[in-house]
Amino acid sequence: MTPETASRFRRWPQRAIACVTACATFLAALLPPSTADAQGLPLIRDAEIETLLNDYAKPIFRAAGLGSGRIAMRIVKNDAFNAFVVDGRNVFVHTGSIMQSETPNQIIGVIAHETGHIAGGHMAALRGRIARDQTKILLAQVLGILLIGGAAATGGDAGRDIGGAGQAVMQGGSELVMRSMLAERRSQESAADQAGLKYLNATEQSGAGMLETFERFAQQEYISDAHKDAFVRSHPVATDRLARLRQLVQTSPHYAKKDSPELQLKHDLMRAKLSGYLESPRVVFNRYPESNKTLPARYARAIARYFQGGAQGVQQAITDIDGLIRERPDYAYFHELKGDLLMRSGRNAEAIEPLRRALKLADSPPLIQVELATALQSVATPAAIDESISLLRKAVINDTNPRAHRLLATAYYKQNKLPLADAETAQAYFLEGDVKQAQIFAKRAQRVLKQGTPEWLRNDDIINYKPET
Repeated sequence: MTPETASRFRRWPQRAIACVTACATFLAALLPPSTADAQGLPLIRDAEIETLLNDYAKPIFRAAGLGSGRIAMRIVKNDAFNAFVVDGRNVFVHTGSIMQSETPNQIIGVIAHETGHIAGGHMAALRGRIARDQTKILLAQVLGILLIGGAAATGGDAGRDIGGAGQAVMQGGSELVMRSMLAERRSQESAADQAGLKYLNATEQSGAGMLETFERFAQQEYISDAHKDAFVRSHPVATDRLARLRQLVQTSPHYAKKDSPELQLKHDLMRAKLSGYLESPRVVFNRYPESNKTLPARYARAIARYFQGGAQGVQQAITDIDGLIRERPDYAYFHELKGDLLMRSGRNAEAIEPLRRALKLADSPPLIQVELATALQSVATPAAIDESISLLRKAVINDTNPRAHRLLATAYYKQNKLPLADAETAQAYFLEGDVKQAQIFAKRAQRVLKQGTPEWLRNDDIINYKPET
C-alpha cells in the first residue's frame, strides 16, 4: 500500500473500514490454500483414527453420490472444535472435535454437514463468487478514489460534495458485496444441514448428534468473534436455522436411534488415544483416574505412562498394553501401540512381531505397512530390506504418503538402485509441495530409467508439472 493510499484509507469512515476488513477476512478464510499452505496445516496420521473416521464417513459419502474412495478424512492437530472443507477431495476434522464429541453420532453429524457442502459445490461456488465480487469491490474503490481526487481538484462546497460521494461509493460497494456474500453463506449452511440430514436418513442414522453440536454452539452467536469457537465462526448458527434443523431432526424416523455399544467403544478408544498422545500425563491421569478400569481409560494411561519417561515408565506402559492385548487380542491397534512404543524406545527389532500382528488384524492398512517397513529397515538384513520394499510398494498404491516414498528411497539406496532411489525421492518432495527439488531428482532419475516404465512415467509427470497460476 502506497503512503497516499494509506492516507486516504485512514480518512474513511470507521464503518467502511470495518466492513472492508471483515470482507477481506471472510474472503481469505474461504480461498483454497496453496500447496505450501496445505502442507503447513498440522496434520497428524494414525491408522486407528483414520480407519474409524472413514468408517463413519463412507456411508455418508455413498448416500451423497460421492463414492467411497474419492474423499479423504484429514485430522488437524488443533484443540478447537472445528471441521471444514476447502475442496471436493478432503474433509478436515480437528482433534479437538474428536476429543469433545461424546458419541460417534456427533462426529457423524458434522461429517454429514460437511458432505452437504461438498455435494452442493459450495466451495467452488463461493470461490467463483469471491472472484466476481473482488472485482466489484475493486471497481467501487477505484471509482471512489477518482471522485475523491476530483474533489481535491475542485475545492469548495462542490469539492466536499464530490469527496463525500467518493467515500460513499467505496463504503457502499464493499457493504453491499459483504451483505450479499454473507446471505449466500447462510443459505449454504442451511442447505448443508438439510443435505446432511438427508444422508443420515438414507443411512438410517439419527440427526441428534448434528443437532446437539449446533445447539451447543448456538449460544456463542452473540459474543465477540475473538471468544467464539472456530466452528461457530465458520458455521454461523442463526436462530431460525437452528429451529428448522431441530424440527427436521426430531421428526425423522431415526431420531431415537443410538450408536451401537461396539461403535461407542471404538469412539471412546479413539478419544483416549488422542488424550494419551496429545495431552500431558498429568492431564491424562486426571481425565482417566486409576479408579476407571474401562478399556479406554487403561489405553490412555498406558500411553501417558510411556511419556512420563524413564525405564520404569516405559516398562509399565508395555506391561499395561500386554494386559489390554490379553483382554482384546483381536483389537489390532493395541498391538500397533505396543510396536510404536517399542520403536520409540529404540527397540525396533522387538516391534516387528506386534506390528506384523496389527497388520494382519487390521487388514493391511497403509500406515501400519509403513510402520512395519520402518522397523524392518532398522534390522537392515537383505531379507528385511526386501520385505520393507514389498510393504512400501503396496502402501503407496493406496495412500499418498511422502514418508513411504522416502523409506522406499532409503531401501533402494541400500540396494544400490540409485535411479529408483532418486525417483522415490522425487515423489516424496512432490507430495511435500517442493516441486523444484522434486524436478531435480526426477530429471536425475529420468536419465537412467527405462522409458515407458511406471517409474519413468511418474517422474515424467513431475518434470512436466506446471503449477496453476
